[in-house]
Formats: sequence, structure tokens, C-alpha cells
Amino acid sequence: MRQELITDAVLVSNYINGDEHSLSVLIKRHKQKIYSFIYSKVFDRDITEDVFQDTFIKVIKTLKLGKYNEEGKFLPWVMRIAHNLVIDHFRKNNRMPKFDNSSDFNIFSVLSDSSLNAEKSLIKGQVEDDIKRLIEELPEDQKEVLVMRMYNDMSFKEISENTGVSINTALGRMRYALINLRKVIDKHNIVLTN
Repeated sequence: MRQELITDAVLVSNYINGDEHSLSVLIKRHKQKIYSFIYSKVFDRDITEDVFQDTFIKVIKTLKLGKYNEEGKFLPWVMRIAHNLVIDHFRKNNRMPKFDNSSDFNIFSVLSDSSLNAEKSLIKGQVEDDIKRLIEELPEDQKEVLVMRMYNDMSFKEISENTGVSINTALGRMRYALINLRKVIDKHNIVLTN
């Protein structure tokens, strides 16, 4: 079977079962996307290279430990690891990036901030917890779309396929979820900026 026809899930499974070559196929397949994503946050080739290497070290460790969750799609999972390592990089250097492109919503896009100290870090953690609790107050259909989009990095096409509704309905639910979330935030007087 030609390599490009083998799904990510099969390659991951083969790698876990000892086929080292499967990992290099996965890396080659997704390198451009992951590399571009990291570069779009750090704007530095050397740092991008470092974060990219660290991402796959973490991927390898997780796969070797058998902690990879098969339900997750491989690429969004790797992207989340890269995303977290980018945040770690900025934390170490005491400045937070602005994640403001709506394609990869992260709570930090709501909390734009150029310097991060321990106290602010705690506040951000607290706000993330608050937001998660507030999401629980949303109607089930809106909550489902919001969680798929925000926490599972799913496209509206994937959300549509998973929930059995049209893309327009999924988009509508997301819009209402955000409107309702904003109302709940206002009701609870939660401040999302410093």
C-alpha cells in the first residue's frame, strides 16, 4: 500500500507497535503545517526549529508511554502540543504572544497581555477554570459545538459531520454560544482583562 494512502491512525498504531519508519512518514506528512503554525507565533526560524523538535520529542514520549488517545485526531493533537510549547517558550522569556487569529481560539486571545508574571499566570488559570464552569451553563447543543471548536480544534465541517447538523446550524450554535457566554460573563461580573 502506498504510504500516502495510509491514515494517520494506522501509522500511529504501527509506530506504537514498533515500526519506527511510520513516525518519519507522519512527521514528513505534517511538518509544513506544524512548522508554519509555530513560525506564525514566534517569527524566528531557530526558535521554530527548537519548538518543532520539542513537539516531536513530546509526541514520541507520549506514544511510547501508550498515553495517546486514539479518539483524538493526530494533527490537532500535535498542534495542541506545539501550541502549549510556544506558550511555554514565551513564559520562559516573560512575554505572552497575542493569540488573536480566530482560527485557533485559545483563551489567551481573550486575555491579550504582553508580560506574564506568576500572579497573572494564576489569574489566567483561574479565568480558564471560570470559563469552563460557565460553558457548563450553556444549552447542550451550544455547549457541544463550543467545546468541539475551542478544546478539540475541530473545523465546522467536522463539527457538522459529528453532530449530524448542517455547517450553517453549527455556525449558528457557535454564535449563540458566544453571545450567551458573554451574557453569563457580564452577569457574573467576570473581568477578562487586567
